[in-house]
Amino acid sequence: MPKIELLPAALQQQSIVANLLELYIHDFSEFLPLELGSDGRFGYPDLPLYWNAPGRHPFLARVDRNWAGLVLVKEKPDESTGQPTWDIAEFFIVRGYRRRGIGTQVVHKVWRKFPGPWTVRVIELNLAALPFWERAITAFTGQPAEPSSILRNGQSWTLFSFVSPPR
Repeated sequence: MPKIELLPAALQQQSIVANLLELYIHDFSEFLPLELGSDGRFGYPDLPLYWNAPGRHPFLARVDRNWAGLVLVKEKPDESTGQPTWDIAEFFIVRGYRRRGIGTQVVHKVWRKFPGPWTVRVIELNLAALPFWERAITAFTGQPAEPSSILRNGQSWTLFSFVSPPR
């Protein structure tokens, strides 16, 4: 059984988070027209906010002490109610660690850290992600995940909303 850790990313680890984001955005460029910058990187302009803006939390995932992914969490108003809700802004598990239950364990650790309402958005073109999120949410809440659909910037997204109970 591998040792899976969810670690708050320190400011000194921002370059590690940025490198993992490059891999994530590369994967995501299959679904959106994302272009490399002149420096050969996709970039993530909001990354510094995760160390200095309230309600933002960067995490790194490790498996047996090896970097395995990242999670960026932010608090924002719910799209329908306007009430504060936690949001998985970005979630990435390195390909070699996928389909082994590691992503589910990582995201469950995140949800337990932040009780209250949650939102997870999945671009509908990402066919592999939709069943992952449905399974992860259902396993966490003990109830079937109830998706809704939204249109954002001309793209269809599936939206999952649920509540993480208090610790």
